[in-house]
Amino acid sequence: MSGVASRRSSQLVLRVELSSVMSEPIAMCFSGGKDSALALQDIRRRGVYHVAELLTTVTDAYDRVSMHGVRRTLLREQAAAIGIPLSEVVVPPESSNDVYEHEMGKAFARVRADGIRRVAFGDIFLEDLRTYRERQLASWDLECLFPLWKQDTATLARSFIGDGFEAITVCVNPAALGASFAGRAFDDAFLTDLPPDVDPCGENGEFHTFVFDGPIFSRPIAASRGTVVERAGFVFCDVLHQRGGTNGLHRG
Repeated sequence: MSGVASRRSSQLVLRVELSSVMSEPIAMCFSGGKDSALALQDIRRRGVYHVAELLTTVTDAYDRVSMHGVRRTLLREQAAAIGIPLSEVVVPPESSNDVYEHEMGKAFARVRADGIRRVAFGDIFLEDLRTYRERQLASWDLECLFPLWKQDTATLARSFIGDGFEAITVCVNPAALGASFAGRAFDDAFLTDLPPDVDPCGENGEFHTFVFDGPIFSRPIAASRGTVVERAGFVFCDVLHQRGGTNGLHRG
């Protein structure tokens, strides 16, 4: 590890340790995308809570993050660079909502038994999704936190870039956005090129991202672009883990 990377890692560890001294531990549903990253950063900045555990849904047969299509190895690299324990909630391909709720319910029951009372999400404005999450967690005597709720998505997208985060678009819904956006860096040019009816944060499911660097990480995630494929009605850009290598995603 270089001197700069070592200092960055030490500074992040110190900030996390200080924030956890007096703040309440919570869990967070973490996708590895930009909204999760922004929500985690907001939680750390405010200092009222500290995230003690990340919960991520993984599709077992594909060995990838559900919906986003990011490899499990990269998810684990993210959690290690963030410095928070990761719990993977495993579901089968094309699982029903009943199966999803059953598996998530087991995870929520466990974190509640561990003394956690709240779970954070990166949702921004979808009222029906918020209502669903609140109803689901109430079954386990858990409360929801929405750090980004009702914030302007254009402002959030610009602040993500301005704060030094870097991300790549890994999944696109071609019914809402051109397939050529898959694999593009989430940067100013990406936002400028978005059609006016597409939310800047993709809050309506237009696209999903993988965050590989930024202020919540002790180090960048070394990765490179893979192939772009269409599967199950979505366009995915594969991201490859570069073990011990340079990051091929920077400024790509």
